Amino acid sequence: MGDIKKVVLAYSGGLDTSVILKWLQETYNCEVVTFTADLGQGEELEPARKKAAACGVKDIYIEDVREEFVSDFVFPMFRANAVYEGVYLLGTSIARPLISKRLIEIAEETGADAVAHGATGKGNDQVRFELSCYALNPDIKVIAPWREWDLTSRTKLIDFAEKHQIPIAKDKRGEAPFSVDANLLHTSSEGKEMEDPWVAPGEHVYQRIVSPMAAPDEATEITIEFKKGDAVGINGQKMSPAEILTKLNELGGANGIGRLDLVEGRFVGMKSRGIYETPGGTILLTAHRAIESITLDRGAMHLKDELMPKYAELIYNGFWFSPEREMLQAMIDKSQEHVEGTVRLSLYKGNAIVTGRESAKSLYSLEHVTFEEDSVYDQRDAEGFIKLNALRLKLLNKQR
Repeated sequence: MGDIKKVVLAYSGGLDTSVILKWLQETYNCEVVTFTADLGQGEELEPARKKAAACGVKDIYIEDVREEFVSDFVFPMFRANAVYEGVYLLGTSIARPLISKRLIEIAEETGADAVAHGATGKGNDQVRFELSCYALNPDIKVIAPWREWDLTSRTKLIDFAEKHQIPIAKDKRGEAPFSVDANLLHTSSEGKEMEDPWVAPGEHVYQRIVSPMAAPDEATEITIEFKKGDAVGINGQKMSPAEILTKLNELGGANGIGRLDLVEGRFVGMKSRGIYETPGGTILLTAHRAIESITLDRGAMHLKDELMPKYAELIYNGFWFSPEREMLQAMIDKSQEHVEGTVRLSLYKGNAIVTGRESAKSLYSLEHVTFEEDSVYDQRDAEGFIKLNALRLKLLNKQR
């Protein structure tokens, strides 16, 4: 790595990054700048400032990036209806490019020659952080302590923290907590009893969503308004992107919507089990597909659905700043020009149920689709259409 004089650390104030902060100071004898992003994780961030200051950090960045996170990262992803391996709404993945972007910008502002992160050498986040950083600054140095130090287990990490008098959070059972990542889109929980994919997670794991069985017995009815593929209001009230996701999180969490128990295929090769909570995102995805169903042409919709797994995989694997993701985004955004209108949903015991959709730009023609008599569609036209499509099947059958 050469001589490192100043490092910008992605700092949460939790156990891992608190240990990393002290380790960087001891190992590299360098100045550390901390960056803590308020992504809507729902935690008080001032303790992170106090912890960093107590370790002698002079430049402490704590920034509210919730609006940028939702408008520039979450919403573009939801225009694509992106889900990884059929179910995962990419809550952790989509936060990493924004954090990386600010790390590089702060490094430039402070004259730092390196950035550092707390992702382990077994996970996807190390790839996401570093691919994003290198895409934005090819000359930046990246320090990944989990790939360098000898603190190879959580037990050793805790021992280091106790030796250096670093406070250790406790869970409800008085033990070091399982790993949690949270932002405005989701929470993910991994480790401890969740490492065994057969063991059901206890209710103490869930932080945002009540059990569907304990959700209200009466449905909550809402409407979501869309403009160019993005949600712009709820129940007739205009809101900012972050306000919309915050409100949908409240509604979804109270109605048991958005729990996911997933074994996923990590980019680095192994499978891992995690518990995800994405209440607002689950509602938003359902509503977005509903408004697309009446405003998006069949050919455009089907092409989007074909390309979506690739788009989702690019985000999951850390290629947000790649040319291929940007190319796909341009196509997706073009498809959303007329995706506007209102969707009505009923939220009930873990389900987001579409009950209505309307749009001034709807392609739905009651005149054409009605079972009653009409004057716009000649049913006899279908005969030639079917015969032409059957021709190759007939020839294939005769040849065989």
